[in-house]
Amino acid sequence: MSISARTVSFALLHAGHTLVENVLIDVIANTALTREQRIASRVSAADTLSAMALVYDPFAAPRRPGWFIAFYALASTGGVIAYMPLLSLLLPQRMGEVAAGGRLGYFTLAAVLGALVASVANILFGWASDRSVERGRGRRQWVMLGAVALVPAYATTAFATTPMLVVVSVVLVQLAGNMLLAPLLAIMADEIPDAQKGVASGLLALGPPLAAGFAALLVNLPMLGTAARLIAIPVMVAMCVAPLLATRSIAIGDPPAPATSSLPAAPPGRRDLAIAWAARLLVQSAGVVVSLYVLFYFQSLRDHQGTAAVGSLLALASVVALPVAVGFGRLSDRSRRRRTILCAAAALGAAGLLAMASASGWRQGAAGYIVYIVGSAVFLALHSGFAMLLLPDRRHRGRDLGIINLTNTLPALIGPIIAWSLATTQDFSHVLVTLSLLTLAGGLTILAAPRRP
Repeated sequence: MSISARTVSFALLHAGHTLVENVLIDVIANTALTREQRIASRVSAADTLSAMALVYDPFAAPRRPGWFIAFYALASTGGVIAYMPLLSLLLPQRMGEVAAGGRLGYFTLAAVLGALVASVANILFGWASDRSVERGRGRRQWVMLGAVALVPAYATTAFATTPMLVVVSVVLVQLAGNMLLAPLLAIMADEIPDAQKGVASGLLALGPPLAAGFAALLVNLPMLGTAARLIAIPVMVAMCVAPLLATRSIAIGDPPAPATSSLPAAPPGRRDLAIAWAARLLVQSAGVVVSLYVLFYFQSLRDHQGTAAVGSLLALASVVALPVAVGFGRLSDRSRRRRTILCAAAALGAAGLLAMASASGWRQGAAGYIVYIVGSAVFLALHSGFAMLLLPDRRHRGRDLGIINLTNTLPALIGPIIAWSLATTQDFSHVLVTLSLLTLAGGLTILAAPRRP
């Protein structure tokens, strides 16, 4: 019994892979086999062709509509609003009201305890949302509970009468905020396909500038007292996450293993996740130092322009970074060269830091800072989506993303040590060169991660 030319043509056109030829040659070369052996051989060949037809193409996978990604970006912005206005502006103000001369010490205590609690809580609530997914209840319930829990947490901050009670309230805010944030990030891994993770990650860059703008609005409305400003935060958070909570959970299945070679591709492992973790830690450690000491840096320049000018520069840099992050997120989806784009973004950030280190005046330093912020924003935004492609087990996405989140909290402890060791109030060149090397090292480290669609 022979194979017809029509069958051969169909197989070649359908599979489009050189393995077809190997299968055909193997069948023809074994015409002396028994009837049962020939039947078994053809069944095996058919199975091989069917498997090859399932080669994964992320652009052929179901895509989420633009409105869903917009809802997710809005909810993510709400997650940033849950903590940023408090820590950046309102907590120092509140400590000044209840602690007077000891406000700096209590503020530091609240920040450190809050960061430690946030690190543990993010992993804990990520794990809890994993268990909910296993039981068929999804992660949205945790996002809703976190938004609700922010109300009493902020009420405690607003009406606390002692500095220690304010510290406790900050811990409560971090618990509630991470009850919302941990499952929210895992929703992106579950429900946004790989082919759209780049643009979705780019939209995450919207969060910090919008949260900063909301904080500025709160403190510049004279009719609002401190308590009203604090209570307004959970109200705004609820408004941001409500559209996403109203949508139905639709999980995107894991892609089948690529069949573009005779050997199956290795699934993501712990080593891959560790590489992505280390790369982000390096870049974030540099970013923490820059954000904490940027005002001191510009004051060290011979023609510094004052605090208001620095504030305007920070706002300008954030606005410039937004479309760049979204654009490169889209590019990473289309080109699938995520590692290359991440490395290039880190290199751009490193170049900006070197420009700041060599600047002798305000304009050069400001230009270098904008370049750094753009590169850093692109790297950090796109890294979130890339790390999701490396998660080794969909059953533990929430927990593993909580571990990755440590790269956002640990730098708060590492960064000040670097600055204290290398910087002075009049010279930041050495620390900026060191931060440039750390940022570049983060970009090079990501190249060691496996290529993903």
